[in-house]
Amino acid sequence: MYLTIKETAEYLSMAESNVETLIKQKKIRAIHDGENYLINKEQFNTHLKQMEKYKHLVEEILNEPVPEDIDIKDED
Repeated sequence: MYLTIKETAEYLSMAESNVETLIKQKKIRAIHDGENYLINKEQFNTHLKQMEKYKHLVEEILNEPVPEDIDIKDED
């Protein structure tokens, strides 16, 4: 499925100008049909899945309790 720049910006929750910049930097693959850029939506699926996995990993790490250090000695 192909999206326009406006639809891609909404899908990625970013400004249209940012999408245009990423296309010009060749970080987003797009086809230019003479008037508009058409962007294949499937290229973002892998990235979004990886971001979700990373988000869950970070949450797990942050929620992990800090173990007590058994080597701490109370010296006064």
